[in-house]
Amino acid sequence: MEEAEDTGFVSLFGPDEPKVNNKERNKNKKNKRKNKQENSEERTRQDEEITATMDTFLGLFDPSLEDESPDIDDINGNVCHDGLGHRGNTNFNNHNNNNNSNNNKRRGGSTLGGVRRGPSVAILPDQLPSEPQDGNIEYKLKLVNPNHERFKRLVSQMQWRLREGLGEAIYEIGVEDSGILLGLTQEELEASMCTLRRMAWQLGASLTVIREKNITGINGQVRKAAEVLVRKVPDDQYSIELRMAVLGNSDVGKSTLLGVLTRGELDNGRGCARLNVFRHRHEVCSGKTSSISLQLMGFDSQGNVIDQRCSRSRDYEDEDMCSQSTKIINFIDLAGDQKYLKTTVFGLSGYCPHYAVLVVSAFSGVAPVTEEHLSLARALDVPIVIVVTKTDLASPLQTNTTIADLTRVLTQPGYKRVPWLIQNEDDAITAGSTQLDSNVVPIFRVSSVTGDGLALLKKFLFVLPPRISNKEKVKLEQEPAEFQIDEVFHVDHSVVVGGLLTKGVITQGTTLLLGPMDNCSFMPVTVGSIHRNKVPCRVVCAGQSASLCLRGSHLYLRKGMKLTSVEARPRACFYFQARTQVLHHTSRICRGYQATVHIGNVRQTAVVEGILGSRSLHTDDRASVIFRFLRQPELVHIGARLLFRQGSTKGIGKVIQVFEEEPDNIDIYNGLVR
Repeated sequence: MEEAEDTGFVSLFGPDEPKVNNKERNKNKKNKRKNKQENSEERTRQDEEITATMDTFLGLFDPSLEDESPDIDDINGNVCHDGLGHRGNTNFNNHNNNNNSNNNKRRGGSTLGGVRRGPSVAILPDQLPSEPQDGNIEYKLKLVNPNHERFKRLVSQMQWRLREGLGEAIYEIGVEDSGILLGLTQEELEASMCTLRRMAWQLGASLTVIREKNITGINGQVRKAAEVLVRKVPDDQYSIELRMAVLGNSDVGKSTLLGVLTRGELDNGRGCARLNVFRHRHEVCSGKTSSISLQLMGFDSQGNVIDQRCSRSRDYEDEDMCSQSTKIINFIDLAGDQKYLKTTVFGLSGYCPHYAVLVVSAFSGVAPVTEEHLSLARALDVPIVIVVTKTDLASPLQTNTTIADLTRVLTQPGYKRVPWLIQNEDDAITAGSTQLDSNVVPIFRVSSVTGDGLALLKKFLFVLPPRISNKEKVKLEQEPAEFQIDEVFHVDHSVVVGGLLTKGVITQGTTLLLGPMDNCSFMPVTVGSIHRNKVPCRVVCAGQSASLCLRGSHLYLRKGMKLTSVEARPRACFYFQARTQVLHHTSRICRGYQATVHIGNVRQTAVVEGILGSRSLHTDDRASVIFRFLRQPELVHIGARLLFRQGSTKGIGKVIQVFEEEPDNIDIYNGLVR
């Protein structure tokens, strides 16, 4: 029989099958099994990815996901994928896709709480932290056709967020509780906004869409997320009030900037905008502020600026602005010249500003007075916003040098702040709506002549909230009333005092105690009328500034006095003890040293009567010190912040004890340790 020809095929019949080596056969089988297993694993992995992706994508269109759980996720209308319920405390930056790619190329650096930043510029990522449990920020994935019970819970939730923000709340639509920006279709976004408007209408609030963000889906579909500002003026006030002190060296354009912001007209390059800000003729002649000036700027519910162009005449400027505004910015213009530093410190301490605006000239750069004002704000724990002016005069190199010098000052040891150069509207909104993290200092570049950068500054001021929580405000209103007197006016045989109500509530016709007098006593007076921003009202609450017309006989008033409720039983003091730190002194501080002490609106020369544990104090030394007021007694509370200065000497502290009379054991101070 002839042998079968080897053609490379395997015969179906046994006798014709070619002979194959067993070793090669086993190797081939092993390779086939391996390839089959790898292909199976790859197909399984791809199926799992497709399933997970489609579940996430299709979940966006399933309205039943909102009402599956009766827990907090049901109330919020969100589905938290991580299931951990983590909470955070920040907002999101709404860059569009093109800006993101360009900014990422232009900026870089380390992170601050997950935020990319360069030496002077910060960017917030698209991924947000988890929704804050407290505060005025609320995340909503979608609000599509809620039933009646759920709508009532949503309205109650909005009311709570408004209370937390003292009349302002921020809603992030299209965002999960975990901070993931999923976005909504155009139909879902319109339905959610319709629900949000119904919720706001129930509370008498207004809505303003601050910004929108486009998000590209898996299949290329564009979805949207929106940030909405909800604003409702509290029932006990006509508008939301924000106090901002304006600091900076002389000739940097502080008064000119305020004139442009409050009058709505640009400067002519020769200082015409500041003429309406000055209070005295010598200020107009010299061009330098020497006294404290208050200027108003308003916003309506849609973010439009209400300035003095909206008034009927100059006689009704403040009244018309307040009646049309839902938010009032009360600028406190302070002196920049070194010889008026005492007035500047009084304005920064006595007027209790929520924030301080440090104005720096891009043309002249950072001056020693600039650093001193920065240290004062730091000592009094007032957050800083920096505005670089005169960018139309300075070259780009000069402006960049000034910003570099500011960065050096802000990041030096002992201060360590993060400068954030505001470059677009998203940066301005984010910096304002996140309530100015104490570690971040926004920097704006503006020109009062060309108007460059003013729109970003106004947007920032529109979303900036007061620096007090609702819990703190309620707690202060429940305490006995205390009104600090910052201004005294004699009008038509009556006395009008202006100042800030630090605690409690005052109504028209209330009887209060005025003092302290030189003999430590207090005199009863009656509140005849109340005005806030030149508008009559019947009540003033804690944290609000007002003017009170007082009725009483033989009234002696001065700055630094207090009006307190009768049940408070106030007690004045000559002596008080404070835990102090010397910031700077050329030699040493001993017993008998005199310095000007600032405690709130109290400004008086005090004498060092004793130093616990030491005979003298040098720079950076800390000690407990007993002070004595030199002229008259004052009403001082334990826990109040203290600032003392004399020439180049500066120190800070906190009051820990007050004495109505001279302490019996004062001699054990000055070198003896208890």
